[in-house]
Amino acid sequence: MAQKKNNRFDLTTRHSKKPLCKHTEDALDLYFTTLNGERPGDLYDLVIGEVERPLFKAVMDFTQGNQSQAAGILGINRGTLRKKLRTYSLIQ
Repeated sequence: MAQKKNNRFDLTTRHSKKPLCKHTEDALDLYFTTLNGERPGDLYDLVIGEVERPLFKAVMDFTQGNQSQAAGILGINRGTLRKKLRTYSLIQ
């Protein structure tokens, strides 16, 4: 659920008032804990992929597949959107 706060949207889950950034922080803390001292690799790509795929899917669902509208909502150009949709197998 998004709530407007000081000209920004505070993203919280439906079942919790915890903001999305706190969920992310908690997930990363758990991830590092489970490494047992091992050094992670490609963490940036892992995290971005975990966040981008559901973001693009949700926006595409919201726009009923309209890529121009989805690109506008996301603030990216349609070519970039199409590339990301292919990367995450959301289009063929």
